[in-house]
Amino acid sequence: MANIPRHIAIIMDGNGRWAQKRGLPRIKGHEKGAEIVREITTFCANHPEIKILTLYAFSTENWKRPKMEVDFLMKLLDNWLKKELPTYIKEDIKFEIIGDISKFSKNLQDRINFTKEKTKNNKKLTQVLALNYGGRDEIIRACKRAKEKNIEIDENNFEDFFDTKIGDVDILIRTGGEKRISNFLLWRIAYAELFFTDTFWPDFTSNELKNIIEEFKKRERRFGGI
Repeated sequence: MANIPRHIAIIMDGNGRWAQKRGLPRIKGHEKGAEIVREITTFCANHPEIKILTLYAFSTENWKRPKMEVDFLMKLLDNWLKKELPTYIKEDIKFEIIGDISKFSKNLQDRINFTKEKTKNNKKLTQVLALNYGGRDEIIRACKRAKEKNIEIDENNFEDFFDTKIGDVDILIRTGGEKRISNFLLWRIAYAELFFTDTFWPDFTSNELKNIIEEFKKRERRFGGI
């Protein structure tokens, strides 16, 4: 029986290097990368087996980047959510986030929450953006929530205390040539199948994703068994 790619997670790496190779400012890579998010999300929404797409959009470490680039990314996210809302509605996509957005501006937090509210009843696909996200940070915050409620955690209930309950990842993809996890979804990728591609995110296509899914279906997933 072939594996089912229910949950795909992607580390969208290579925007800046894509732009620099073309003699463009790094922000042009982020703009192009946002277009690819639309293409990949639409592909996943229309795939019969994919139910969740989680994208690493802004990590807890990304604050270390130049202020101008960070400010641009915040503005890009706000504009993108505003522009993409009709796509979410048309394609029946539910928008969710993981991460600590309390550090974002109130306007951006409002935009995020507005988009979540408007799409909360959509069913075909859940798109999860990881925003100001770090896997270690998420685990620590989950432990604190459980402690506040005086609940003992175990493998069965731990994710109940995470930002959003999205379950285990089946396929983890990293674009851009690096072969690292970079603090992404540490709890949920325990048995994910890993795929690393040299393709920069702005050049990533739904056809390449389709090929990865086909390879995934051929792999033997034993989950620690024989």
